[in-house]
Amino acid sequence: MKKIIALVMSLALILSFAVVGNASTSQMPAKSNVKVGFIYVGPIGDGGYTQAHNDGRLYLEKTLGVKTVYIENVAEDTVAVGKAVDNMVAQGVNVIFGTSFGFMDGMVKAAKKYPNVVFMHCSGYKTSENLGVYFGRMEQPRYLSGIAAGLKTKTNVIGYVAAFPIPECIREINAFTLGAQSVNPKVTVKVTWTHTWYDPAKEKEAAKALLDQNADVLAQHQDTAGPMQAAEERGKFAIGFDLDARTKAPKAYITAPVWDWGPYYVTVVKAVKAGTWKTGNYWGGMQDNIVKLAPLTTNAAPGTAAAIATAQKRILSAPNMEFAGPIYDQAGKLKVAKGKTLSDADQLSMAWFVKGVIGEPK
Repeated sequence: MKKIIALVMSLALILSFAVVGNASTSQMPAKSNVKVGFIYVGPIGDGGYTQAHNDGRLYLEKTLGVKTVYIENVAEDTVAVGKAVDNMVAQGVNVIFGTSFGFMDGMVKAAKKYPNVVFMHCSGYKTSENLGVYFGRMEQPRYLSGIAAGLKTKTNVIGYVAAFPIPECIREINAFTLGAQSVNPKVTVKVTWTHTWYDPAKEKEAAKALLDQNADVLAQHQDTAGPMQAAEERGKFAIGFDLDARTKAPKAYITAPVWDWGPYYVTVVKAVKAGTWKTGNYWGGMQDNIVKLAPLTTNAAPGTAAAIATAQKRILSAPNMEFAGPIYDQAGKLKVAKGKTLSDADQLSMAWFVKGVIGEPK
């Protein structure tokens, strides 16, 4: 979610917990006058990831009455991030959210330059006295959306349009597949990599190719409605992502795993105002409502709501239950034994597909 780029090293992701564990727990001084800035990797009208963050910004404004600013389409490099931060600080911004993984090094540098500004980086792992990181356990609602897809498919072939073969995308594909297989063991999930987060035309063409391969339900880890629209044009069905986008393809859309950043942004800004903000690594789940499953439409198969409700209760019963064993990889090797669950560290470095996924995790 945000976003993680293709060159991320798995080791760095595993080390994120160690980095956070060594971070200072000192509190920043209270800020009575808060002005909040948001740095976006795409346009606020992308219909997906960036729009979800921008919805969170608007919620923050409405809830706390704070002033906010944003900059769209910022390149994922240190220079571009530095310029965006300089621009915001010049406007009096003293809390900055960077919403893409590729902003990380730029934000680390900016945090050193502006020690009195609070920085929050989405999906990263580097922290400092005034820089924290945050993300959500999207694999939980991904699993539930897989149930909706597994019950809907007639061909038992589900297509999945994904951005980059990185741990974030891979673990969500796996969670989705496990959810689908929990209600339909015959399901296979065909994956196509687009190597882009935001390219409406390319996403749609990848979706069409999957439909040509007998997929009758599509899922996506992309920022636009292109895959859903491709499904609708063919009379097929789709699982969205990032936002509830039922209006973009109403005849195809079933549900979507979605982000709800607003309440989290409110929590952070309240802490900054009160002087209780501390650096750290936040990875929230459905219990925090930062991630959730959008309401089902009438396109869902009968019995879907009940199946999802049962699975959601199990997922929330203990940590990492969306990856409860036994789980096998594509070669049939046991990766998670019965009675065990996949650890956070293993999820963050995931580079293998579960049994039933068709495609290469690279």
